[in-house]
Amino acid sequence: MEIVNTFTQFVFDLFIIAAILITAYTCNFYYLAYLSTRRNEKYNTIQFDAPPITIHLPIYNEKYVAARLVHAICSMDYPKEKMRIMVLDDSDDETVGLLESVVNDYKVKGFNIEHIRRATRSGYKAGALKFAMKSTNTEFVAIFDADFIPPNWFLKKAIPHFSKPNIGFIQCKWGHINENYSAITQAQALSLDFHFLIEQKAKSNSHLFMNFNGTAGIWRRKCIEDAGGWHTATLVEDLDLSYRAQMNGWKCLFLPDIVVDAELPVQMNAAKRQQFRWAKGSIQCAIKLLGDITLKRKVAIEAKIQAFVQLTRHVVYPFALLQFLALPVLLASEVNLYVISFLPMISIAAYIVMGPGAYLWILQKVFNDSWKSKAKVLPTLMIYNAGLSVNNTVAVFDAVFGKKSEFLRTPKFGIVKKTDDWRDKAYNLPFTKTTLLEIFFGVYGLVGILVSIFTNNPIFAPIIGVQTVGFFYIAFLSLSHSRFKRNKSCQNRVPTREEKVANHIYKIAVGGIVTIIIFGAYMAFSGYNSDIYPLDRARGHLDGIGASSDPETILAHLKAIKGYLPKEGNPVWLFPTETTNFARMQADVDVMIAGVEKIATVPRDSSAFHTGMLDVKERALTLTKNIIDATPFRYVSVSNIIFSTIWIAAIIGIFAVLKRKKEQLKALDESEV
Repeated sequence: MEIVNTFTQFVFDLFIIAAILITAYTCNFYYLAYLSTRRNEKYNTIQFDAPPITIHLPIYNEKYVAARLVHAICSMDYPKEKMRIMVLDDSDDETVGLLESVVNDYKVKGFNIEHIRRATRSGYKAGALKFAMKSTNTEFVAIFDADFIPPNWFLKKAIPHFSKPNIGFIQCKWGHINENYSAITQAQALSLDFHFLIEQKAKSNSHLFMNFNGTAGIWRRKCIEDAGGWHTATLVEDLDLSYRAQMNGWKCLFLPDIVVDAELPVQMNAAKRQQFRWAKGSIQCAIKLLGDITLKRKVAIEAKIQAFVQLTRHVVYPFALLQFLALPVLLASEVNLYVISFLPMISIAAYIVMGPGAYLWILQKVFNDSWKSKAKVLPTLMIYNAGLSVNNTVAVFDAVFGKKSEFLRTPKFGIVKKTDDWRDKAYNLPFTKTTLLEIFFGVYGLVGILVSIFTNNPIFAPIIGVQTVGFFYIAFLSLSHSRFKRNKSCQNRVPTREEKVANHIYKIAVGGIVTIIIFGAYMAFSGYNSDIYPLDRARGHLDGIGASSDPETILAHLKAIKGYLPKEGNPVWLFPTETTNFARMQADVDVMIAGVEKIATVPRDSSAFHTGMLDVKERALTLTKNIIDATPFRYVSVSNIIFSTIWIAAIIGIFAVLKRKKEQLKALDESEV
């Protein structure tokens, strides 16, 4: 019993720690929201006589949007002779020929534009920018990713904000050309708007560190060089460089009134890849920079604190998963999260603080007249963020344990209108093994909802439910958005036999996964109904014994308890104790029945009756505690572990088949080169 109590206390402590940390990060977001509304600094500008500027366009396999970017840059209302355009093309597909043609056309028209190809893709995007800086000699450097469409007035409105010599870079707000394409693009757009209009605005108008977002901004070349240039050690070279620049005293500005439209990922697997890169890269920067920031004397204490929060904020995702796992265990163990102490209420307060009320207030402050339309997207954003916690948790652990991974770009398909289709285009990403974890957490959430209901804690069902819906939502879209298509395939090409077979296998695999999920959910429900729910019913009858003084009523409760308790066995298969032995519990119930039968024969006003009743009630309390101690281990029985192993192995097997088919298609592509 001591082992059981220690385990429950350990889970409870983890739950409270997670609740406190989540609350702290959430409150910090609201603090930034307060700063963004209270401090509205006027941006000073100075008229420049169109200074020379170099524009870096890092591109890798973006055949659907690369030409659009070059056209937008060359359409800028800025003197041709003052612009040097460097197309940093690391592509290895049709993008190369497409860009070569577009660049040559603009060269003929008198533009100073170069199509730059490196021997290797060393350092990925950061490596391309670092390579370009070797031949960049202008005072200012603008950067745009392939999916951005800067307006023609961008340079004329942005450059004048370098009014002071200590301004190192300016960051402009991202717009969203396909915000209303789907529910996930709406959720991404709202999330990015929160980032720019709250976090970036609050930090820009204060002495806090803000980050460059990798695109839609302009740097002072001297700032880049003073900060040590572009580094390739992390997946977020933009965050890394901007923090190093501010550590050296450079000031950075966010310009909310200059909006640069961009394309949001429309495929779930692409959105997950982008979120993974941001989460892992932030933790990498935390490991790399926080020590230096802490020791830097010229950095204010508040700036150091905010830098820590900014760089480590993705740890909220593993803590949210930890809470999600712990909550059903605590409820099943009859831990009273309401009255044990004031600390458990922090978790409930955290959900309230993160709830719709506070966000609606922020929406009103940020979006003014359009806040109601944004508010409709809020439930989707909550589900979207909850579902991404698995993906981003894996990213956090990858960074913490130093796992190396390449810079994987977020593919775009040139999607602008709702009628645009991306499913038959190249660059489609298949679902990954993370989807397996999302399915697991979704099924676990279904069990958690049942636990919250049957343990008379329905207030926790919606909390568990939001995350559960999120996991299934992300997993479903990850599967439904996956397609097997060879990247070298061209539009209107008839699919090969291998591709047709791969697509058939994919459909069968998805059907198999759905079947396994349904079967797993049924088995979870059936297992709960046969293994856990009877113990809950037994505890209910034991509560009835505590509230009754009628021998006949107590006998009825005891006889029902005998039917609900297993006849024998001990669920604690590792270091079992007699207190959780069901055979002993059955024997205790028999003793109680015999005792109550004797009590029924004596007068109710006698001392023997009262003494006998006290003994029965004390035994009932002890038996209740024994059942509570045994309940969590019914979840991790040997049979459940074996079934879960087989269940997971089946899904992994399907993943293995899909991976093998993908490798076969890749091998065919390589053989045709």
